[in-house]
Amino acid sequence: MAGVPAVRRLPVVADLSLVTAGAMTANVAGYLLQLLAGRWLGVAGYSEFASLLAVQLLCAVPALALQNVVARELVRGANVAALRGLQWRCAVIVAAVAVALIPVVTMVLEVSPVACAAALVPAPALVMLSGEQGVLQGSRRFRGLAVVLGAAGVARVVPAIVVLALGAGAAPALWAAAFGIAGAAVFARYVAGASADVVRTPEAAEPEVEAAVDGAGSLDLYAPITSAGFAGVIAVLRAAQVQAALMALSSADLIVVRIVLDEDDASRYALGTMATKIAFWLPAAVGMVLYPRMAQPGHSAGAIRSALAVLSGIGAVAVLGAAVAAPLAPLFAGEDYAPIQGLLWLFALHGAVLAVLQGALLSAIAVDRTALAALAWLGLAIELALMLAFARTIPALITTAAGVAATTTAIVAVLVLYTAARQPDRAESGS
Repeated sequence: MAGVPAVRRLPVVADLSLVTAGAMTANVAGYLLQLLAGRWLGVAGYSEFASLLAVQLLCAVPALALQNVVARELVRGANVAALRGLQWRCAVIVAAVAVALIPVVTMVLEVSPVACAAALVPAPALVMLSGEQGVLQGSRRFRGLAVVLGAAGVARVVPAIVVLALGAGAAPALWAAAFGIAGAAVFARYVAGASADVVRTPEAAEPEVEAAVDGAGSLDLYAPITSAGFAGVIAVLRAAQVQAALMALSSADLIVVRIVLDEDDASRYALGTMATKIAFWLPAAVGMVLYPRMAQPGHSAGAIRSALAVLSGIGAVAVLGAAVAAPLAPLFAGEDYAPIQGLLWLFALHGAVLAVLQGALLSAIAVDRTALAALAWLGLAIELALMLAFARTIPALITTAAGVAATTTAIVAVLVLYTAARQPDRAESGS
């Protein structure tokens, strides 16, 4: 593309290291907030705080979907101003839904309406923050993306910790976090820059993208969004249901265990899922860094194969690490948790498989084949049915969860690889 300056690219390993550092900073900050809140608020106060944090996590689903769509469309050559218009549209829609949900969530969770509002009000800011992260991701400015990821985690957590340390309750802490999220969104826009300042790499507008429009003027999968209108919102909704499917599949077991196990075993299972979360989030940067290439015609299949291979390798290391470190679990958590130490590798396997599934579903968003999420929803239904009907012990529950996740992942991975391998041919045939 004439006129686009050459951009010095960091090696992929360096990109992965930067984004991993930013994501880990945010994750560690989040875990620290929950740890200190649990200690300072006590059992009763922490229950309200934790449940509203979970609601806030659900609000992040459309935000993450927007990030993926913005990154994909920027790679395909879409106009940055149009994509920022899409951000505003999505933010307005999310704000309206959040306001409507405040009385509903307040009643269902039996929490303070002030605290509930503090948890839901930041939803539009999360959308704007993720949109700017999508701009950075799509333009492959991973250093800036890493800075924003880490800064957003710190900006959300530090004000809340300060308020909690001063002896305030859940509502003031959530409001402090809300202001931190708003500040992070402003900072992200500053880092991403104005539309005219956003530098896209030469790969972001290769000839294959322009070949996505055939002679009759019909659009192929790789044609970019040209406006911030209805089509863009629908694209975000399609991506959102993919994110929601993954989130549901990764958390359904924690809901079921409270139904089928006694309180002690449910607590042991919940502790085991720490290994699941570590194995799941550890390689998160892989998909984030390789995603722009997944969305690029001619490079998609190779990027998807690379992502799934790296995710599988990291997962194998995580499972081995969990098996080796298992004897240490009772030392940190107490002897009450000794019965699950032999199962930690299986919990880690569950997380590792879900990480590969996340990579596969991200690639489905990248090639705009979000209907594949139906397989994740089907896997969720099967998992719930098997657990509720047959699983009554911790080993049975985690074996069911890992088995269903592995089967779902294998099917989705095969389909996305097959689809991506065929897309360059379609783009070329349309030229």
